[in-house]
Amino acid sequence: MTAKRKDTTTPPVDDVDRPMTDDEFGRGRTAFVAKRARDATSLSQAEFSSRYGIPIGTVRDWEQGRKAAEAAAMNYLLVITKMPDAVAEALTPAA
Repeated sequence: MTAKRKDTTTPPVDDVDRPMTDDEFGRGRTAFVAKRARDATSLSQAEFSSRYGIPIGTVRDWEQGRKAAEAAAMNYLLVITKMPDAVAEALTPAA
């Protein structure tokens, strides 16, 4: 007697042309901006996380589109994209 195999295929999408929800759009935009910010620094996720004080799990979630960033975090990423060294310097404690 043979055992039944579990169907592991992805179920068909009901409507591939449906518009994205606001949440899906926000997560996609966050993923794009987070990757762009990290690319601007040429850092690994761990280095980026450490340098800019963002938990590494949050960086991963943003880049993989699992979570959308709040407005302040999104603006922080945009500033990092344009001025990565200035932001890092501002975060460094004065000697």
